Amino acid sequence: MTAVHPPKMDRLLDSIGAKALITEYGRRAAKKALREVLASSVERWRNGDKMPCEETVIAAARSRLKESFRPVLRRVVNGSGVVLHTNLGRAPIPGEAFSRASEQLSGYSDLEIDLDADRRGHRGLRIERYFQDLLDTNYRTIVVNNNAGAVLLLLNTLAFGRECLVSRGELVEIGGGFRMPEVMLASGSILKEVGTTNRTRIVDYENACGEESGLLLKVHTSNYRVLGFTETVSLEELTALGKKTGLPVGFDLGSGMVMEEIPPALSGEPTVRSALASAPDAITFSADKLLGGCQAGIILAKPGVAERFRTNPLLRALRVDKNTYFLLGEILDLYRRGRENEIPAIAMLKRSAKTLREQAEKLASRLENLVPGLFDIEVAEAEGRVGAGSAPLTPLSSPALSIIPVGGGAGALSAFLRTGGEPPILTVISNDRVLIHLRTLLESDEELLLKRLCSYKEV
Repeated sequence: MTAVHPPKMDRLLDSIGAKALITEYGRRAAKKALREVLASSVERWRNGDKMPCEETVIAAARSRLKESFRPVLRRVVNGSGVVLHTNLGRAPIPGEAFSRASEQLSGYSDLEIDLDADRRGHRGLRIERYFQDLLDTNYRTIVVNNNAGAVLLLLNTLAFGRECLVSRGELVEIGGGFRMPEVMLASGSILKEVGTTNRTRIVDYENACGEESGLLLKVHTSNYRVLGFTETVSLEELTALGKKTGLPVGFDLGSGMVMEEIPPALSGEPTVRSALASAPDAITFSADKLLGGCQAGIILAKPGVAERFRTNPLLRALRVDKNTYFLLGEILDLYRRGRENEIPAIAMLKRSAKTLREQAEKLASRLENLVPGLFDIEVAEAEGRVGAGSAPLTPLSSPALSIIPVGGGAGALSAFLRTGGEPPILTVISNDRVLIHLRTLLESDEELLLKRLCSYKEV
């Protein structure tokens, strides 16, 4: 329908449709959207187009408002095969954890109060006890916003204004272009490289130690490997040197794996337990990588060293809030109860290729029955990735659903799955086929995927 003249704003605002917009989005936002739609409609009308009626203007304003008020984050179905996908928020959190978080955190909480003693408490005490129980250690725990923050606090606390000795081959660049030397500079410590890119020996550290030395640091190069003519210093060797020289030893472990049953793809990855066995003064790692939790940086430190971290003013700038503490506690609780396979990322990493292949075959059969002749469908052998810089050279067998639209291109189908509805579905294009990896699909994702693929015939 069209109108002869532009509708009046006052009349628009008094309409039933506009009042519904005001109720849902607020008067200011609704009026702004109506004004913008009306202005663009008037401009086209003056150039010869027909003026849309009130209902059309309101419908356009609703579409604009819906896009404008889209949540800050949206759920995405991950068919990429990358388990710890940094661009998708890394490790997915169990839904039950969010349900309990809603119940416990919607009001006030005992974040920093000891209710038994009726006095101020230590906000990280329960998380510390969880880690101590899980890992059978007396190391203390400090939680910050991410592992880069943990490393920054480590360097600032133990080596501010002093030299930090680290192998040249361990000066990694992490995601987003942040480089270890830059983190050291920001911390106030002085970088002192030892050894070479491919070979570093303990004698290199010994020769580099001096009066200005403050910290011996080892960095696990989880996002790359140097192959061929190589030699590295073990954490055991470094801690022995630390005892000999009186220098503290820090270990940036990175991924933070604590699972009991380690999948083959991660068999060469160091664990938190193995790091603790070498007894460095402090260990740092991420909570949202191989731990399978929310974003956070963890420092496990010997009791005497931990107090130095807790009294560092920088900790207040890096500490996390009650939401992170709660969600991290939920993940650790599953480990402590022997239920680590209920953590989505851990379950994904442990899925066998045989199970995934069977799942893909059933899904392919269901899709063919629902939309016969719409796609060429088969199960393809493919490789996924652990993601987030972990195990970069280890293939992760990931049988995938291979789909080719009959009479269409893979690009169009991939774009439709990504943008054609809620939630977006992320896929991979390979050899003009759309690959949907079963390894990274959550339990509820299959029905969403089938529904979206069935709607493709309407495009």
